[in-house]
Amino acid sequence: MGSLGPTELLLILLVLVLLFGARKLPDLARGTGRALRIFKAETKGLVDDDDDPDNPDNRRSAGTSRGEITAERSQPTAIDPSAPSPQAESSSTLPPTHTEK
Repeated sequence: MGSLGPTELLLILLVLVLLFGARKLPDLARGTGRALRIFKAETKGLVDDDDDPDNPDNRRSAGTSRGEITAERSQPTAIDPSAPSPQAESSSTLPPTHTEK
């Protein structure tokens, strides 16, 4: 279970021909090959960058270790109590909703 036999591969090929047409299959295969080649080169580049000890981007600072997350603390902003709330401003500009008959 899990391996594709010749019958399954033939069925998949038939579905692809029906979906994309015989003329578009070479372009589809070529595009897929290019995408896989680019993906492979990029992942290899990432692995090579991680192994380079001379790269200053890969060095960890003295305060951080694996699994430790650091975040900057933000200062709370002061709210002016005399300022009207945004909800009060928006409700005052709405037209009246009642109708008289």
